[in-house]
Amino acid sequence: MNLFSKTSFYQKAFWKRIIEFVLGCFIVSIGYNIFIAPNQLVPKGVGGIAIILNSLYGFNNSMSILVINVFLILLSLICLGKEKTKATILGSFLFPLFVKLTENFNVWLEFDSQEVLLSAILGGIVYGLGTGLIFRGGFTSGGTDILNQIASKYLKMSIGKSMLLTDGFIVISSAIFLGINHMLYSLLSLYITSLISDRVLLGISDNKTFLIITEKEEEIKNYIIKELKHNVTTLNAKGGYQKEIETVLMTSIPTKEYYELKEGLERIDEKAFYIIADTYEMFGGE
Repeated sequence: MNLFSKTSFYQKAFWKRIIEFVLGCFIVSIGYNIFIAPNQLVPKGVGGIAIILNSLYGFNNSMSILVINVFLILLSLICLGKEKTKATILGSFLFPLFVKLTENFNVWLEFDSQEVLLSAILGGIVYGLGTGLIFRGGFTSGGTDILNQIASKYLKMSIGKSMLLTDGFIVISSAIFLGINHMLYSLLSLYITSLISDRVLLGISDNKTFLIITEKEEEIKNYIIKELKHNVTTLNAKGGYQKEIETVLMTSIPTKEYYELKEGLERIDEKAFYIIADTYEMFGGE
């Protein structure tokens, strides 16, 4: 078999995604049971609903997650169809299973759950790490992701806005059932989760890309090439308002040289217009 065939490549990529997904679900469940649930912090999604139900009625978290997920799968079949539902089935059953298997981990690790602030921070980090791996694998853990898609379809809103609507409602409702302090700690944990999951999904930005429009094109090119020792690409652009042809200089540099280039631009041409963007990966070139 040709190891470099397209079929072989996609099989390896598929199994890598599966491993990342399973590992992500496992890590999220650990963060949930060690840091989140013992302090009644309310994360986004069905896990947050389960914690509220546990505090009110004593329901088991993993069982609540499973029952709600089954209901949402049925709702997805009705509202979204079979194809959309397929992508959520695996996570809908795997996540509550891992929550059940890891529910005693907090006893074995002997973490002091009374440190609520520390739990919110560590829980956000661990939860974000697992969530990032799930997303990077191209999967979801089910739950409110189904509600987000339904809201997006029938209320004609973006997925981002529907996430804000559903997950925001869950977290804010914790103030009613658990108190304002729990809600504030939950928001802190949720914010950290989003930061960490983005870093796992996108990676850490090691480079910055500059797009520069300047009247002193040659001076700036010479500065970047001769002093900073980086290449420059010249692009032709057309202004949207005046329809004039302009030259745009593009260069990518290590983040540690960001201020050096920025100060050089201001010194050479204080009227220069430039855009700076995080660059997570670069390929090719010499």
